[in-house]
Amino acid sequence: QVQLGESGGGLVQAGGSLRLSCAASGRTFSIYDMAWFRQAPGKEREFVAAIRWSGDITYYPDSVKGRFTISRDNAKNTVYLQMNSLKPEDTAVYYCAAEPLGRWPPLKYDYWGQGTQVTVSS
Repeated sequence: QVQLGESGGGLVQAGGSLRLSCAASGRTFSIYDMAWFRQAPGKEREFVAAIRWSGDITYYPDSVKGRFTISRDNAKNTVYLQMNSLKPEDTAVYYCAAEPLGRWPPLKYDYWGQGTQVTVSS
């Protein structure tokens, strides 16, 4: 029902910054809660950030709090992840996810992108 496509990943030195983008299809982007997850080789998928459909509420784990910022532009059907002060531990494939608005925070996400690689060198 909705397709997601991530972009903006790449190679960056420790302490640097990247901004990831996730573009969604359709005209109903504003009714979805959005999130970013990441998965490093050999590790389980990890929650990174979430933003409410209205854009006024966000949620982060301690591992990225203060360094990462999730935002959205509903007019462009796009959600962003600004990543600052990057560490080698942030190296992973980053995935965008969407869930129709409901419980906050969502317990699941029905739609996922293909992922974009972020590599942080030391």
